[in-house]
Amino acid sequence: MGYYTTINGKKYDAELLELAKELTEGAGDGRLSKSDAEKLYSKVNDANSYTDIEKDTIAYIRKNFKWTDLADEWFRTEIRKWAGTK
Repeated sequence: MGYYTTINGKKYDAELLELAKELTEGAGDGRLSKSDAEKLYSKVNDANSYTDIEKDTIAYIRKNFKWTDLADEWFRTEIRKWAGTK
């Protein structure tokens, strides 16, 4: 697997997309939980920068994957706080 995945002509972070798929396949009700959101956040935060491709990938994941309300609220809050420092 390469670093990027192209969907409809747009580049996305392949590792983030793969992680989101792994977290939702065959587990629970198929939604991203708060624990899953923490794992995604850790992956975004690993290089201590928030690239445009990561931003686009997170937007794609937020739009195309189901989240629990708690996970969604927690993730949006944390990513805003962290991205605001970048």
